[in-house]
Amino acid sequence: MKKVNVPDHPQLLGKGVTQTKSVSGWKRFMGQWEFQVMIWPALLFLLIFSYGPMWGIFIAFQDYNLFAGVKNSPWVGFMHFRMFFESPEFWSVMRNTFAISLLKLCIGFPAPIILALMLNEVAGKFKRVVQTVTYVPHFMSWIVISGLVFSMLAVDNGAVNELLIALNLIHEPVNWMSTPEYFWGILVSLNVWKEIGFGSIVYLAAIIGIDPAQYESASIDGASRFQQIFRITIPNIMPIMMIFLILGIGNILNAGYEDILVLTKNLSNGIVLPVADVIDTYVYQMGIVNQRFSYATAAGLFKSLLSVTLLVVANTLARKFGKTSLW
Repeated sequence: MKKVNVPDHPQLLGKGVTQTKSVSGWKRFMGQWEFQVMIWPALLFLLIFSYGPMWGIFIAFQDYNLFAGVKNSPWVGFMHFRMFFESPEFWSVMRNTFAISLLKLCIGFPAPIILALMLNEVAGKFKRVVQTVTYVPHFMSWIVISGLVFSMLAVDNGAVNELLIALNLIHEPVNWMSTPEYFWGILVSLNVWKEIGFGSIVYLAAIIGIDPAQYESASIDGASRFQQIFRITIPNIMPIMMIFLILGIGNILNAGYEDILVLTKNLSNGIVLPVADVIDTYVYQMGIVNQRFSYATAAGLFKSLLSVTLLVVANTLARKFGKTSLW
């Protein structure tokens, strides 16, 4: 017998339809308490540390004084935004931000997909070893990674220089970390190496969820493994790929903070700083080091608004042409 909610249609009773009581919000909450326990700590963390401080964006429109506070600091309108746009560092900071972010997106986006496709083709102990080796860097702090990098790329007795000299590829040691031409490549390579394994987890889970009957049918029809990858695997994980691509585009202005900070030794390496300074490090320098709080907030707010705009545009285009979107 069919069950529907008929609180406003009593005439339906007795005609093959039975009335069911609506479940209250509290009962629904208690029925899902395991999921609530998992989601609420993360939600509270987000509300407290991400949304809570957002009231501070008002100081971007003030000449904020730490001792006067928000209420007593004078309002200056868009003065700090104009100062940021007219500053001599603006174009170099924007260039570095977009260049580093685009490199990370162009290389870091397909890398986990390729790794997941490769791991899906192997099995046994080798697969588990590769997964473990590629997952571990994600849990390493940038402090540890920077120590390893500076040791390996050191001018004196650095492993990379010693190897290249032994292979006669170079004739004298190269100061990799103080050469601007190499900084972007080192930074992007480290980011890809650090996140490729962890990023492949979602794609591996999506691949495992594909119906095996599709592969069996393709094998019967004579499809090779490469044909199965391009005709079955990739189309099935395409929605997830589009979601991550949209998020990556929305995150394109987050070129990095911790990695650049430690690789430039707290921005003290003036040789590579012209190619390393991005919006986040510029905000850190202006706000924390120089204590220009309103100016730094204006620069950070500009980055946030531009990121939201890019996210909305990317989502709109994906929904229109790819039929996959965040909302």
